[in-house]
Amino acid sequence: MLKKNKWGMLISSLVILLPLAVGLLLWEQLPERMPIHWNAAGEVDGWTGKATGVFLGPVIVLIAHWLCVLVTGLDPKNKDKNEKAKQLILWIMPVLSLLVNGLVYATALGREVNVDMLMPGMMGVLFVVLGNILPKCSRNSTIGIKLPWTLHSDENWYATHRLAGKVWIAGGLCIVGTVWLPMPLSLWIMLPVTAALVLIPCIYSYWFYKTKEA
Repeated sequence: MLKKNKWGMLISSLVILLPLAVGLLLWEQLPERMPIHWNAAGEVDGWTGKATGVFLGPVIVLIAHWLCVLVTGLDPKNKDKNEKAKQLILWIMPVLSLLVNGLVYATALGREVNVDMLMPGMMGVLFVVLGNILPKCSRNSTIGIKLPWTLHSDENWYATHRLAGKVWIAGGLCIVGTVWLPMPLSLWIMLPVTAALVLIPCIYSYWFYKTKEA
């Protein structure tokens, strides 16, 4: 994956580090205490120093980005397959870096950011994107729903991912819809929906294995 995506890795890595460059440009305007964590009500409940706030986040995301790409590329079953999923792996961290660090800087500079709308929106959109991409992935050990039963056969893998795709798109849209609801109501809806999106494909995969393959 690295050899075929040299420019992609370079550009995506630069995008991840872009907030660091922005932080240096805004250095004099940034406060000595930077927000790093928000509670369920969207209120800042964690702080760090300016240097840590500017440098640590992008560097951690960059390391995670390279690890994800390396692990995905080392799986021989991903060779010349799952191109859309590999593009997702390539760009999910850059987008995350821009959004999270943008939120940190905006809050640090005194801008009002509605975090309790932003986070469910991001999670919902992610599920919709995954729901569209993962059903097209062939069986492998790094990208997708990796359970003993899905990895047992191509039939189980495709059946589980087709169901997961439909469920995740519907659930993702439901989560996006909660951004217009007040807290904590949106949280009480989002949590069980997210749990269902995880459990339904797992239960279905096991059922498929026991009834059609065992």
